[in-house]
Amino acid sequence: MPRKHFLSVLLLFLCGVAAAQDIESELGGHTKLRLVGQAFPGDSLFRTVAGSDAFDLEGDLRLDFAASRDRWSVDADYQLFALYGDSVEWTRLVGAGAGTFIDRFVDDERRLFDLTDVIRDDGKTVMLQRLDRLSVAYTSDKAVARFGRQALSWGNGLFYSPMDLVNPFDPAAIDTEFKTGDDMLYLQYLRNSGDDIQGAVVFRRDPLTGDVESDQATITLKYHGVVGDNEFDVLVAESYGDAVLGLGGVRSIGGAIWRGDVVLVDTGDDIRTQLVTNFSYSWTWGGKNVSGAIEYYFNGFGESGNYDPTSLATNFELLERFARRELFALGRNYVAGSVLVEMSPLWTVTPTILANIDDPSALLQFVTQYSLSDNMSFLGSVNMPLGANGTEFGGIDSGLPDTYLSTDASLFAQIAWYF
Repeated sequence: MPRKHFLSVLLLFLCGVAAAQDIESELGGHTKLRLVGQAFPGDSLFRTVAGSDAFDLEGDLRLDFAASRDRWSVDADYQLFALYGDSVEWTRLVGAGAGTFIDRFVDDERRLFDLTDVIRDDGKTVMLQRLDRLSVAYTSDKAVARFGRQALSWGNGLFYSPMDLVNPFDPAAIDTEFKTGDDMLYLQYLRNSGDDIQGAVVFRRDPLTGDVESDQATITLKYHGVVGDNEFDVLVAESYGDAVLGLGGVRSIGGAIWRGDVVLVDTGDDIRTQLVTNFSYSWTWGGKNVSGAIEYYFNGFGESGNYDPTSLATNFELLERFARRELFALGRNYVAGSVLVEMSPLWTVTPTILANIDDPSALLQFVTQYSLSDNMSFLGSVNMPLGANGTEFGGIDSGLPDTYLSTDASLFAQIAWYF
């Protein structure tokens, strides 16, 4: 059977087995339709291949299946994704030269299981299907063991998450409802005190050979403890051959919540430090509920404002993490902040800024979300990069005379229907 039929048949088979065996099961999901627009300034390298702007129409169908019997459970989430637009062509053209900084669409090149099937990638059209979750779990009173494709999120960062070693979100991402899954063995043990121990082994392939290699894996153990009203985390890991030590905590201070993580990475040549700390607070202003957050992030892998090709080429550790989508910051010192204002019980507005304070440059976002009905919502955003040529958000040097890897304003509009 062709693989492009196999993935959907597998989900139908699991649903059939659950019904035949009288297993408790649930099938839900969503469809999302989104419009994405991106403008390019006159001195942008992207403009030479994309023109002054690019518009894309994206469709996303997700089916979430879960079944359980006694202490065993199975999760399988199927995705069908279609994209028609200008970015399909221009990212194909530029990707070979600037692929470190450009995402086209998700693939399973590094994952243990190849559960993604590209049905079409031609002209302005991309269509693919994949299983973003496929795992089996056993749960006892105090322990959980789960194997297969699943998501893992650790750390106390609100925008930047150095302790999140597996598929962290881009701080500029608009829709963060689902995190891309990875293939792993996950274990958790709950102590009588309420503390818990979590461990994970993420299996990966070498993208050059296609073989499963130990130096591509992430093996990690995290202890989460509670002392009074305070929480702490201790993480030890080996990720892509690097030793990692992380310490984090959460504390309530005068009604505000303080969070923070310090992560040390031994690359073999040096020890790099990443640090994130933030405060969040909620209050009422003018009769409206408001939640604010501010965060500082230090990136020990980053450059001190020099983003020319020569400087970046010598910082292999940074480029490697960018290519693996572990890091999303070229610089060293950042401040991020947001304010969520509940305009009504159905409508929120959130201005957000991500600022490189060494450049200086920034990305300003205005995000709005509106509940259209019990099972339908609208999510939109206008994004504006701020900064001079040569800065991170203003556009880094492309290596060509007076040409930069820069973008201008962009917009994001999405309608989601849940079932």
